[in-house]
Amino acid sequence: MGFAGSSSLVAARCTGRAVTGERPLAGGLTEVSLDDGRTVVVKFADDPVAARAEAAGLRWLAGAGTVRIPEVHGVDGRGLVTERVVRGPASAGAAVRFGRDLAGLHAAGAPAFGAAPPGGPEEAYIGRAPIRNVGGDDWPRWYAAHRVLPYLRLAVDAGTVRAAEAADVERVCERLPDLAGPAERPARLHGDLWSGNVLWGADGHVRLIDPAAHGGHRETDLAMLRLFGCPYPERILAGYEETAPLADGWTDRVGVHQLFPLLVHAVLFGRGYAEQALAAARAALRHLG
Repeated sequence: MGFAGSSSLVAARCTGRAVTGERPLAGGLTEVSLDDGRTVVVKFADDPVAARAEAAGLRWLAGAGTVRIPEVHGVDGRGLVTERVVRGPASAGAAVRFGRDLAGLHAAGAPAFGAAPPGGPEEAYIGRAPIRNVGGDDWPRWYAAHRVLPYLRLAVDAGTVRAAEAADVERVCERLPDLAGPAERPARLHGDLWSGNVLWGADGHVRLIDPAAHGGHRETDLAMLRLFGCPYPERILAGYEETAPLADGWTDRVGVHQLFPLLVHAVLFGRGYAEQALAAARAALRHLG
């Protein structure tokens, strides 16, 4: 039996197999069954660049050989075809393993802060929001110039952050050398590590999906993981620190690393996230004394 839907056509072109069925999933994804017994997932991005960026990010993360990443079967225009993940319950043991694997992923490193994955575009995305992967060798300067300030300007232009309020975030950017903690080499980041992109597999291993992968500071992934909640956070952290202890005072820096995703959400979703970003900035400034 043949299927002519766009998801089936993309799956067939990327895998070279005939399609025997398809089923819609949440979030606009489609599960497609192939004639060799495999099942794949097809996702359509907003544009071909986003699909190519996501594929490059998944392959780069998989190349570290640590955290499990769904196999990329191919990209066809806006369509991305990946391995299906059989889901299971979250568990404390899987959380510890994930923490260890995440530490190994970060340790795999990157050529520079802001470095794009091999084959990935400079103009990429975090979710539906654009980001620029521009390299730098100084994390505080790079983070301010290429993550925080561009979204602060967009939020001000949209009226989501008032001009007078923006001064607090700008002061944090000026003081980032004092707030950033000890210097670290560029880590290989997932880049959008919220709980929705952490899939708990039926085999007891976590898979990561939908990255905004780039070279960055490892505390950024951990701060993002804390932002919207995740099962067994203390077990994840225990596994991480067992493998790669974090620098003293890292919990005081969480808000600094959350500034970027909060400003992204402020631009996309409104004032509530802007208030959280401003609260994080003011807490960082108070910490300086």
